[in-house]
Amino acid sequence: MVPKDLRYTDTHEWIRIEGDIGVVGVTQYGFEKLGDVVYIELPEVGAKVKQGEAFGVIESVKAAVDLIAPVSGTVEEVNESARKSPENLPNDPYGESWLIKIRIDNPSEIEKLLSSSAYEELIKE
Repeated sequence: MVPKDLRYTDTHEWIRIEGDIGVVGVTQYGFEKLGDVVYIELPEVGAKVKQGEAFGVIESVKAAVDLIAPVSGTVEEVNESARKSPENLPNDPYGESWLIKIRIDNPSEIEKLLSSSAYEELIKE
């Protein structure tokens, strides 16, 4: 299931827009591709992230992949429970398993992201 109220990257990150804050996580499909998550590296509060560039790393038993920022901005909050218990992330990918909250620098960047229907088409392939 792909929530309709989110925007997506082609690297399986999602973003929920809450005013000038973007809440970022990994999609259910992304977790399915990864398998069992064993480690996550996230930025510190105050770090700058840039759309399309890595802001962290997620490691599973299968692979280590970069987490790609859906928008540019400043990290306002980091989900500490994600750091402490990365193995639980796939349990609630669109809820408790958010990774970071970004204060968005350029709201027009959101338009470059995939809609839910475009993301559904991507993962069908």
